[in-house]
Amino acid sequence: MSDRYGELVQSSLGKKVAKNLGLPMPIKLDRFEMGQPVLIGEVALAGEGDVFSSVQAYLTELDGKITTEDTLDERLSDDNARFKVVIFDATALKNGDDLTKMYDFFHKIARRIKSSGRIIIIARPECCTGTDVAFALAQRSVLGFAKSVAKEFKKGISANVLYTQIGAEHHLKFALAFFMSSKSAYVSGQAITITKADIVELDSPKKPLAGKTILVTGASRGIGEATAQVLARDGAKVVCLDVPNALDELQKVAGNIGGQALPLDITAPDAGEQIMRACGVLDGVVHNAGITRDKTIANMTAEQWQSVININLNSVFHINQHLIAHDGLSADARIVCVSSISAIAGNVGQTNYATSKAGVIGLVEATAKSFKGSSRTINAVAPGFIETKMTASMPFAIREAGRRMNAMSQGGEPVDVAETISWLSSPQSGGINGQIVRVCGLSLLGA
Repeated sequence: MSDRYGELVQSSLGKKVAKNLGLPMPIKLDRFEMGQPVLIGEVALAGEGDVFSSVQAYLTELDGKITTEDTLDERLSDDNARFKVVIFDATALKNGDDLTKMYDFFHKIARRIKSSGRIIIIARPECCTGTDVAFALAQRSVLGFAKSVAKEFKKGISANVLYTQIGAEHHLKFALAFFMSSKSAYVSGQAITITKADIVELDSPKKPLAGKTILVTGASRGIGEATAQVLARDGAKVVCLDVPNALDELQKVAGNIGGQALPLDITAPDAGEQIMRACGVLDGVVHNAGITRDKTIANMTAEQWQSVININLNSVFHINQHLIAHDGLSADARIVCVSSISAIAGNVGQTNYATSKAGVIGLVEATAKSFKGSSRTINAVAPGFIETKMTASMPFAIREAGRRMNAMSQGGEPVDVAETISWLSSPQSGGINGQIVRVCGLSLLGA
Protein backbone atom coordinates (compact mmCIF):
# COMPACT_ATOMS: atom_id res chain seq x y z
CA MET A 1 0.00 0.00 0.00
CA SER A 2 1.37 3.41 -0.92
CA ASP A 3 2.25 5.96 1.75
CA ARG A 4 0.62 9.07 0.28
CA TYR A 5 1.90 11.38 3.00
CA GLY A 6 5.42 10.07 2.46
CA GLU A 7 5.09 10.70 -1.26
CA LEU A 8 3.68 14.19 -0.66
CA VAL A 9 6.67 15.40 1.38
CA GLN A 10 9.01 14.35 -1.42
CA SER A 11 7.67 17.27 -3.48
CA SER A 12 9.07 20.79 -3.05
CA LEU A 13 5.75 22.18 -1.81
CA GLY A 14 5.02 19.24 0.48
CA LYS A 15 8.50 19.43 1.98
CA LYS A 16 8.13 23.14 2.66
CA VAL A 17 4.70 22.72 4.30
CA ALA A 18 5.87 19.79 6.45
CA LYS A 19 8.95 21.72 7.58
CA ASN A 20 6.97 24.83 8.49
CA LEU A 21 4.44 22.81 10.48
CA GLY A 22 7.05 20.65 12.17
CA LEU A 23 5.63 17.46 10.64
CA PRO A 24 7.62 14.25 9.99
CA MET A 25 9.67 14.40 6.81
CA PRO A 26 10.43 10.86 5.64
CA ILE A 27 12.85 10.53 2.75
CA LYS A 28 12.99 7.84 0.10
CA LEU A 29 15.39 5.25 1.52
CA ASP A 30 18.20 3.76 -0.52
CA ARG A 31 17.47 0.08 -1.16
CA PHE A 32 19.59 -2.58 -2.80
CA GLU A 33 19.55 -3.09 -6.55
CA MET A 34 21.22 -5.96 -8.39
CA GLY A 35 24.85 -5.23 -9.19
CA GLN A 36 25.14 -2.49 -6.59
CA PRO A 37 28.47 -2.48 -4.71
CA VAL A 38 28.68 -2.62 -0.91
CA LEU A 39 30.08 0.90 -0.77
CA ILE A 40 28.39 3.70 -2.68
CA GLY A 41 30.11 6.69 -1.11
CA GLU A 42 32.96 8.00 1.01
CA VAL A 43 33.79 6.45 4.39
CA ALA A 44 34.91 8.26 7.54
CA LEU A 45 36.87 5.90 9.81
CA ALA A 46 37.97 6.78 13.34
CA GLY A 47 38.97 5.27 16.65
CA GLU A 48 42.13 3.66 17.92
CA GLY A 49 40.99 0.23 19.01
CA ASP A 50 42.06 -3.29 18.17
CA VAL A 51 40.00 -3.64 15.00
CA PHE A 52 40.85 -0.34 13.32
CA SER A 53 43.58 -1.70 11.05
CA SER A 54 41.57 -4.75 9.95
CA VAL A 55 38.55 -2.58 9.14
CA GLN A 56 40.74 -0.18 7.19
CA ALA A 57 42.22 -3.10 5.25
CA TYR A 58 38.75 -4.42 4.42
CA LEU A 59 37.59 -1.01 3.20
CA THR A 60 40.68 -0.84 1.02
CA GLU A 61 39.76 -4.25 -0.47
CA LEU A 62 36.42 -2.72 -1.44
CA ASP A 63 38.21 0.17 -3.18
CA GLY A 64 36.52 2.56 -0.78
CA LYS A 65 37.44 6.22 -0.47
CA ILE A 66 38.48 6.47 3.18
CA THR A 67 39.03 9.48 5.39
CA THR A 68 40.68 8.74 8.74
CA GLU A 69 41.04 11.00 11.76
CA ASP A 70 44.53 11.99 10.61
CA THR A 71 43.10 13.67 7.52
CA LEU A 72 39.58 14.49 8.78
CA ASP A 73 40.12 18.19 9.49
CA GLU A 74 41.66 18.69 6.06
CA ARG A 75 38.76 16.84 4.41
CA LEU A 76 36.18 18.87 6.33
CA SER A 77 37.73 22.09 5.07
CA ASP A 78 35.93 21.23 1.84
CA ASP A 79 32.37 22.43 2.41
CA ASN A 80 31.11 19.83 -0.05
CA ALA A 81 32.62 16.85 1.77
CA ARG A 82 29.95 14.32 2.73
CA PHE A 83 30.20 10.78 4.08
CA LYS A 84 27.93 7.84 3.23
CA VAL A 85 29.42 5.51 5.84
CA VAL A 86 30.85 6.42 9.24
CA ILE A 87 32.70 3.76 11.26
CA PHE A 88 34.02 4.32 14.76
CA ASP A 89 36.18 1.72 16.53
CA ALA A 90 35.19 2.05 20.19
CA THR A 91 37.01 -1.07 21.41
CA ALA A 92 39.72 1.05 23.10
CA LEU A 93 37.27 3.12 25.18
CA LYS A 94 38.12 1.92 28.70
CA ASN A 95 36.11 4.27 30.92
CA GLY A 96 33.64 7.13 31.00
CA ASP A 97 36.27 9.76 30.29
CA ASP A 98 37.27 7.97 27.07
CA LEU A 99 33.75 8.50 25.70
CA THR A 100 34.79 12.09 24.94
CA LYS A 101 36.76 10.72 21.99
CA MET A 102 33.52 9.47 20.46
CA TYR A 103 31.83 12.79 21.12
CA ASP A 104 34.69 14.76 19.52
CA PHE A 105 34.58 12.72 16.33
CA PHE A 106 30.82 12.72 15.79
CA HIS A 107 30.53 16.37 16.80
CA LYS A 108 32.76 17.25 13.87
CA ILE A 109 30.92 15.23 11.24
CA ALA A 110 27.32 15.39 12.49
CA ARG A 111 26.26 17.66 9.63
CA ARG A 112 28.37 15.90 7.01
CA ILE A 113 26.53 12.57 6.70
CA LYS A 114 24.55 11.91 3.53
CA SER A 115 20.91 10.86 3.41
CA SER A 116 20.50 7.11 3.97
CA GLY A 117 23.94 7.20 5.57
CA ARG A 118 25.30 4.37 7.72
CA ILE A 119 26.84 4.81 11.17
CA ILE A 120 28.56 1.72 12.56
CA ILE A 121 30.21 1.58 15.97
CA ILE A 122 32.38 -1.42 16.82
CA ALA A 123 32.62 -2.36 20.48
CA ARG A 124 33.38 -5.30 22.76
CA PRO A 125 30.64 -7.54 24.20
CA GLU A 126 30.19 -8.45 27.84
CA CYS A 127 32.28 -11.61 27.47
CA CYS A 128 35.31 -9.41 26.72
CA THR A 129 34.88 -6.82 29.49
CA GLY A 130 34.74 -9.35 32.34
CA THR A 131 34.72 -7.75 35.79
CA ASP A 132 36.28 -4.50 34.57
CA VAL A 133 33.38 -2.19 35.46
CA ALA A 134 34.87 0.91 33.83
CA PHE A 135 35.48 -0.94 30.56
CA ALA A 136 32.00 -2.49 30.64
CA LEU A 137 30.21 0.81 31.19
CA ALA A 138 32.12 2.46 28.38
CA GLN A 139 31.31 -0.31 25.93
CA ARG A 140 27.63 -0.41 26.87
CA SER A 141 27.39 3.39 26.63
CA VAL A 142 27.99 3.37 22.90
CA LEU A 143 24.62 1.71 22.25
CA GLY A 144 22.73 4.55 23.87
CA PHE A 145 24.82 6.95 21.82
CA ALA A 146 24.09 5.10 18.57
CA LYS A 147 20.34 5.00 19.15
CA SER A 148 20.27 8.69 19.98
CA VAL A 149 22.26 9.97 17.02
CA ALA A 150 20.11 7.90 14.65
CA LYS A 151 17.06 9.72 15.99
CA GLU A 152 18.82 13.10 15.85
CA PHE A 153 20.31 12.84 12.38
CA LYS A 154 17.10 11.63 10.67
CA LYS A 155 17.35 11.73 6.80
CA GLY A 156 17.15 7.93 6.71
CA ILE A 157 20.49 7.64 8.52
CA SER A 158 20.89 4.42 10.51
CA ALA A 159 23.22 3.67 13.42
CA ASN A 160 24.10 0.23 14.75
CA VAL A 161 26.65 -1.32 17.11
CA LEU A 162 28.62 -4.45 16.27
CA TYR A 163 29.77 -6.02 19.54
CA THR A 164 32.67 -8.12 18.29
CA GLN A 165 34.30 -10.79 20.45
CA ILE A 166 38.10 -10.84 20.51
CA GLY A 167 39.12 -13.33 17.85
CA ALA A 168 35.94 -12.85 15.78
CA GLU A 169 37.29 -10.00 13.66
CA HIS A 170 37.11 -12.09 10.47
CA HIS A 171 33.34 -12.35 10.89
CA LEU A 172 33.14 -8.60 11.40
CA LYS A 173 33.74 -8.09 7.69
CA PHE A 174 30.56 -10.02 6.88
CA ALA A 175 28.51 -7.87 9.25
CA LEU A 176 30.09 -4.67 7.96
CA ALA A 177 29.18 -5.60 4.40
CA PHE A 178 25.51 -5.80 5.38
CA PHE A 179 25.35 -2.72 7.59
CA MET A 180 27.31 -0.52 5.17
CA SER A 181 25.08 -1.48 2.27
CA SER A 182 21.58 -0.45 1.27
CA LYS A 183 20.36 -3.93 2.25
CA SER A 184 20.13 -2.65 5.84
CA ALA A 185 17.92 0.32 4.94
CA TYR A 186 15.36 -0.18 7.74
CA VAL A 187 17.65 -1.68 10.41
CA SER A 188 18.76 0.89 12.99
CA GLY A 189 19.55 1.13 16.69
CA GLN A 190 20.56 -2.53 16.86
CA ALA A 191 23.25 -4.24 18.90
CA ILE A 192 24.61 -7.33 17.13
CA THR A 193 26.99 -9.62 18.99
CA ILE A 194 29.55 -11.39 16.80
CA THR A 195 31.34 -14.40 18.25
CA LYS A 196 34.10 -16.72 17.10
CA ALA A 197 33.02 -19.39 14.61
CA ASP A 198 34.33 -21.43 11.70
CA ILE A 199 35.51 -19.33 8.78
CA VAL A 200 33.62 -19.93 5.54
CA GLU A 201 34.83 -18.67 2.17
CA LEU A 202 32.25 -18.44 -0.60
CA ASP A 203 32.78 -19.63 -4.16
CA SER A 204 30.56 -16.82 -5.40
CA PRO A 205 30.05 -13.82 -3.06
CA LYS A 206 27.26 -12.59 -5.35
CA LYS A 207 25.41 -15.88 -4.77
CA PRO A 208 26.13 -16.62 -1.10
CA LEU A 209 23.32 -19.20 -0.86
CA ALA A 210 24.24 -21.18 -3.97
CA GLY A 211 23.66 -24.89 -3.41
CA LYS A 212 21.51 -24.32 -0.30
CA THR A 213 17.94 -25.55 0.12
CA ILE A 214 15.87 -23.26 2.34
CA LEU A 215 12.25 -23.61 3.48
CA VAL A 216 10.13 -20.46 3.88
CA THR A 217 6.77 -20.77 5.63
CA GLY A 218 3.96 -18.33 4.89
CA ALA A 219 5.56 -17.73 1.49
CA SER A 220 2.49 -16.85 -0.59
CA ARG A 221 2.54 -13.12 0.17
CA GLY A 222 4.03 -10.23 2.15
CA ILE A 223 7.26 -10.82 4.02
CA GLY A 224 7.27 -14.51 3.11
CA GLU A 225 7.02 -13.80 -0.61
CA ALA A 226 9.74 -11.14 -0.44
CA THR A 227 11.97 -13.50 1.54
CA ALA A 228 11.56 -16.28 -1.02
CA GLN A 229 12.49 -13.84 -3.78
CA VAL A 230 15.60 -12.53 -2.03
CA LEU A 231 16.82 -15.99 -1.03
CA ALA A 232 16.42 -17.16 -4.63
CA ARG A 233 18.23 -14.04 -5.86
CA ASP A 234 21.10 -14.98 -3.56
CA GLY A 235 21.29 -18.48 -5.06
CA ALA A 236 19.14 -20.67 -2.84
CA LYS A 237 16.68 -23.34 -3.93
CA VAL A 238 13.59 -22.17 -2.06
CA VAL A 239 10.77 -24.40 -0.87
CA CYS A 240 7.72 -22.15 -0.51
CA LEU A 241 5.25 -23.39 2.11
CA ASP A 242 1.79 -22.08 2.90
CA VAL A 243 -1.69 -23.37 3.75
CA PRO A 244 -3.42 -25.43 1.04
CA ASN A 245 -6.10 -22.79 0.40
CA ALA A 246 -3.34 -20.37 -0.70
CA LEU A 247 -2.05 -22.83 -3.31
CA ASP A 248 -2.66 -20.59 -6.35
CA GLU A 249 -0.67 -17.70 -4.88
CA LEU A 250 1.97 -20.11 -3.56
CA GLN A 251 2.52 -21.73 -6.95
CA LYS A 252 2.84 -18.32 -8.54
CA VAL A 253 5.53 -17.25 -6.07
CA ALA A 254 7.41 -20.54 -6.42
CA GLY A 255 7.13 -20.47 -10.21
CA ASN A 256 8.50 -16.94 -10.45
CA ILE A 257 11.69 -17.89 -8.60
CA GLY A 258 12.15 -21.46 -9.83
CA GLY A 259 11.28 -22.80 -6.40
CA GLN A 260 9.07 -25.57 -5.07
CA ALA A 261 5.53 -25.11 -3.72
CA LEU A 262 4.59 -27.07 -0.60
CA PRO A 263 0.95 -26.69 0.50
CA LEU A 264 0.85 -27.72 4.15
CA ASP A 265 -0.80 -26.91 7.47
CA ILE A 266 2.14 -26.31 9.79
CA THR A 267 0.00 -27.11 12.83
CA ALA A 268 -0.58 -30.68 11.60
CA PRO A 269 0.84 -33.27 14.03
CA ASP A 270 3.04 -34.69 11.26
CA ALA A 271 4.08 -31.36 9.73
CA GLY A 272 7.77 -31.97 10.43
CA GLU A 273 7.59 -35.41 8.86
CA GLN A 274 5.83 -34.05 5.77
CA ILE A 275 8.44 -31.32 5.40
CA MET A 276 11.27 -33.85 5.50
CA ARG A 277 9.57 -36.06 2.93
CA ALA A 278 9.12 -33.12 0.58
CA CYS A 279 12.45 -31.36 1.13
CA GLY A 280 15.03 -33.83 2.34
CA VAL A 281 17.81 -32.30 4.43
CA LEU A 282 17.43 -28.53 4.74
CA ASP A 283 20.21 -25.95 4.88
CA GLY A 284 17.87 -23.32 6.23
CA VAL A 285 14.41 -22.72 7.61
CA VAL A 286 12.60 -19.39 7.76
CA HIS A 287 9.67 -19.55 10.18
CA ASN A 288 7.61 -16.68 8.80
CA ALA A 289 4.03 -18.01 8.84
CA GLY A 290 1.81 -16.22 11.34
CA ILE A 291 -1.64 -14.84 11.97
CA THR A 292 -3.31 -12.15 14.07
CA ARG A 293 -6.64 -12.41 15.87
CA ASP A 294 -6.75 -9.06 17.61
CA LYS A 295 -9.04 -8.50 20.58
CA THR A 296 -8.52 -7.15 24.06
CA ILE A 297 -8.02 -9.97 26.56
CA ALA A 298 -11.50 -9.33 28.01
CA ASN A 299 -13.12 -9.87 24.61
CA MET A 300 -10.82 -12.56 23.21
CA THR A 301 -12.24 -16.04 22.73
CA ALA A 302 -10.33 -19.17 23.66
CA GLU A 303 -10.18 -20.09 19.95
CA GLN A 304 -8.66 -16.70 19.05
CA TRP A 305 -6.03 -17.17 21.72
CA GLN A 306 -5.13 -20.75 20.88
CA SER A 307 -5.07 -20.42 17.09
CA VAL A 308 -2.45 -17.65 17.32
CA ILE A 309 -0.35 -19.57 19.84
CA ASN A 310 -0.52 -22.77 17.76
CA ILE A 311 0.42 -21.19 14.42
CA ASN A 312 2.89 -18.52 15.53
CA LEU A 313 4.70 -20.43 18.27
CA ASN A 314 3.86 -24.10 18.81
CA SER A 315 4.32 -25.00 15.15
CA VAL A 316 7.81 -23.47 15.16
CA PHE A 317 8.76 -25.47 18.22
CA HIS A 318 7.41 -28.80 16.94
CA ILE A 319 8.88 -28.46 13.44
CA ASN A 320 12.30 -27.53 14.82
CA GLN A 321 12.23 -30.39 17.29
CA HIS A 322 11.38 -32.89 14.55
CA LEU A 323 14.02 -31.60 12.13
CA ILE A 324 16.72 -31.62 14.80
CA ALA A 325 15.79 -35.05 16.17
CA HIS A 326 15.54 -36.71 12.75
CA ASP A 327 18.58 -35.21 11.01
CA GLY A 328 16.47 -32.92 8.86
CA LEU A 329 19.01 -30.09 9.12
CA SER A 330 22.48 -29.94 7.58
CA ALA A 331 25.50 -29.56 9.84
CA ASP A 332 25.70 -25.80 9.22
CA ALA A 333 21.97 -25.08 8.88
CA ARG A 334 20.56 -21.62 9.53
CA ILE A 335 17.18 -21.11 11.20
CA VAL A 336 15.60 -17.66 11.14
CA CYS A 337 12.36 -16.97 13.00
CA VAL A 338 10.11 -13.99 12.46
CA SER A 339 9.13 -12.38 15.75
CA SER A 340 7.70 -8.86 16.07
CA ILE A 341 8.18 -5.50 17.73
CA SER A 342 4.95 -6.38 19.57
CA ALA A 343 6.89 -9.09 21.38
CA ILE A 344 9.26 -6.45 22.74
CA ALA A 345 6.95 -3.51 23.37
CA GLY A 346 3.53 -5.16 23.69
CA ASN A 347 0.44 -3.85 21.94
CA VAL A 348 -3.17 -3.16 22.88
CA GLY A 349 -5.46 -5.91 21.62
CA GLN A 350 -2.58 -8.27 20.86
CA THR A 351 -1.98 -10.26 24.02
CA ASN A 352 -2.14 -13.48 22.00
CA TYR A 353 0.12 -12.19 19.22
CA ALA A 354 2.67 -10.54 21.53
CA THR A 355 2.76 -13.66 23.70
CA SER A 356 3.41 -15.89 20.70
CA LYS A 357 6.11 -13.65 19.25
CA ALA A 358 7.83 -13.18 22.62
CA GLY A 359 7.77 -16.97 22.92
CA VAL A 360 9.59 -17.12 19.58
CA ILE A 361 12.37 -15.00 21.06
CA GLY A 362 12.62 -17.35 24.03
CA LEU A 363 12.74 -20.32 21.66
CA VAL A 364 15.55 -18.72 19.65
CA GLU A 365 17.65 -17.85 22.68
CA ALA A 366 17.30 -21.31 24.21
CA THR A 367 17.90 -23.19 20.96
CA ALA A 368 20.99 -21.07 20.28
CA LYS A 369 22.51 -22.40 23.49
CA SER A 370 21.95 -25.98 22.30
CA PHE A 371 23.65 -25.11 18.99
CA LYS A 372 26.73 -23.76 20.75
CA GLY A 373 29.75 -25.80 19.72
CA SER A 374 28.17 -26.76 16.40
CA SER A 375 28.10 -24.89 13.08
CA ARG A 376 24.33 -24.35 13.19
CA THR A 377 22.75 -21.03 14.12
CA ILE A 378 19.32 -19.72 14.97
CA ASN A 379 18.33 -16.07 15.03
CA ALA A 380 15.20 -13.94 14.78
CA VAL A 381 14.08 -10.80 13.07
CA ALA A 382 11.52 -8.57 14.79
CA PRO A 383 9.75 -6.40 12.19
CA GLY A 384 8.15 -3.13 13.16
CA PHE A 385 5.55 -1.49 10.94
CA ILE A 386 5.93 -3.10 7.50
CA GLU A 387 3.77 -2.16 4.52
CA THR A 388 1.79 -5.37 3.88
CA LYS A 389 -1.83 -6.34 3.24
CA MET A 390 -2.16 -6.93 6.97
CA THR A 391 -1.11 -3.39 7.93
CA ALA A 392 -3.11 -1.93 5.06
CA SER A 393 -6.27 -3.24 6.74
CA MET A 394 -5.57 -1.27 9.94
CA PRO A 395 -7.69 1.79 10.78
CA PHE A 396 -6.21 4.95 9.24
CA ALA A 397 -5.10 6.61 12.50
CA ILE A 398 -3.38 3.47 13.80
CA ARG A 399 -1.71 2.89 10.45
CA GLU A 400 -0.36 6.43 10.30
CA ALA A 401 0.91 6.22 13.89
CA GLY A 402 2.71 2.98 13.04
CA ARG A 403 4.38 4.58 10.07
CA ARG A 404 5.58 7.72 11.83
CA MET A 405 6.62 6.37 15.26
CA ASN A 406 10.16 5.49 14.25
CA ALA A 407 13.34 7.36 13.38
CA MET A 408 12.70 6.90 9.64
CA SER A 409 9.15 8.36 9.92
CA GLN A 410 7.87 5.70 7.54
CA GLY A 411 6.89 2.07 7.31
CA GLY A 412 9.35 -0.50 6.11
CA GLU A 413 8.98 -2.70 3.04
CA PRO A 414 8.79 -6.52 3.08
CA VAL A 415 12.15 -6.56 1.28
CA ASP A 416 13.78 -4.89 4.30
CA VAL A 417 12.92 -7.91 6.43
CA ALA A 418 13.83 -10.28 3.61
CA GLU A 419 17.32 -8.78 3.19
CA THR A 420 17.99 -9.24 6.91
CA ILE A 421 16.76 -12.83 6.80
CA SER A 422 19.00 -13.62 3.83
CA TRP A 423 21.97 -12.10 5.66
CA LEU A 424 21.31 -14.30 8.69
CA SER A 425 20.87 -17.34 6.39
CA SER A 426 24.30 -17.01 4.80
CA PRO A 427 27.03 -19.62 5.42
CA GLN A 428 29.16 -16.67 6.58
CA SER A 429 26.79 -15.81 9.44
CA GLY A 430 28.25 -18.47 11.73
CA GLY A 431 29.41 -15.83 14.22
CA ILE A 432 25.83 -14.62 14.74
CA ASN A 433 23.74 -16.91 16.93
CA GLY A 434 20.81 -16.27 19.27
CA GLN A 435 20.41 -12.67 18.08
CA ILE A 436 17.15 -10.74 17.77
CA VAL A 437 17.44 -8.14 15.01
CA ARG A 438 14.72 -5.50 14.92
CA VAL A 439 13.78 -4.35 11.44
CA CYS A 440 11.78 -1.37 12.58
CA GLY A 441 13.47 1.85 11.46
CA LEU A 442 14.43 2.40 15.13
CA SER A 443 10.92 2.30 16.53
CA LEU A 444 10.08 4.64 19.38
CA LEU A 445 8.48 1.66 21.14
CA GLY A 446 10.29 -1.11 22.98
CA ALA A 447 13.76 -1.48 24.43
